[in-house]
Amino acid sequence: MKVVVAHCCQVTGELGANMEIWEADKLVLFIAFVIPGFISIKCYQLFYPGVLRNASDQLIDAVAYSCINYALLLWPIMAIEQSVLRTVHPMLYCMFYVLVLFIAPIFWVVLWKWMRTWNVFQKNAPHPVAKSWDFVFQQRKQYWIIVHFKSGEKIGGKYGTKSFASSSPAVEQIYLEEEWLVENGVLQRAVKESAGVLIGASEISHIEFLNYHG
Repeated sequence: MKVVVAHCCQVTGELGANMEIWEADKLVLFIAFVIPGFISIKCYQLFYPGVLRNASDQLIDAVAYSCINYALLLWPIMAIEQSVLRTVHPMLYCMFYVLVLFIAPIFWVVLWKWMRTWNVFQKNAPHPVAKSWDFVFQQRKQYWIIVHFKSGEKIGGKYGTKSFASSSPAVEQIYLEEEWLVENGVLQRAVKESAGVLIGASEISHIEFLNYHG
């Protein structure tokens, strides 16, 4: 494993130096042990945005995930290599490795995301979403919202289909498509000609979420 990682790091470094990565053997090694893991990483980040990592750390993760991908597919790979598919049906042979390299890494991420919903994982493993901000807004639900500022002021609004909330690693911000006046802790009426309001989390004390019934 360490040898593969070291060799892939060497290949990646040579890319900027003299483009030797385009030599056939190094290109095959790069595709085989980096691309599947890289696809898994990017797919996972779409489901669970998180802290950005530097390139060297991502390379090591990509190689590790690629090896896991091959380990899970070891039996079908061995079966294909021991068959006559390569000579009899070369197109199907190529399609199989397209599946291994590009489709399977996505499937494993989707499977892992589904498994994380099981009670056994939720009880014994950390939640994959690091921030409650992301957990709430990733659900894409509509709410009536009252934003309490550190200054004591309040702003109400509708968080609907045209609203938006940032996600990690971006700084938390929320856009409400409608701004409402708040009186005595209750949403009273929409601000006339309001096109919404953009709020930065640095000014927020807390947020109230009220069920939306359109």
